[in-house]
Amino acid sequence: NIFEATMDFCEECNNMLYPSEDKGEKKLMFECRNCTRQVVADSALVYTNAVKTQTVEHMVVNADITQDPTLPRTREVECEKCHHNEAVYFSPSDENMQLLFVCCNPDCVHRWNQTKE
Repeated sequence: NIFEATMDFCEECNNMLYPSEDKGEKKLMFECRNCTRQVVADSALVYTNAVKTQTVEHMVVNADITQDPTLPRTREVECEKCHHNEAVYFSPSDENMQLLFVCCNPDCVHRWNQTKE
């Protein structure tokens, strides 16, 4: 796989080979720091950082969140459940860029998502 980098070892002394540059030839090399043996790299890939993320959709929102004075409020949305026109909103995650709205009607407290535009 082109996106996988492996560790290479020196054939002479079995120490790890480290990336280096042949500035005259402008080539990527791997060099042993023990015996200074150099090998031309097969590809330009030196390191791959594969980040794996897992999204969990379960979030508990307390009904008292509508009383939080630090959260922004809007009267420009309508609750789908009770048609109340006031809600607090926040972004629960920076990854998915969605807003979570919570209805301010104390008898309702319905939650819904809206994608930021």
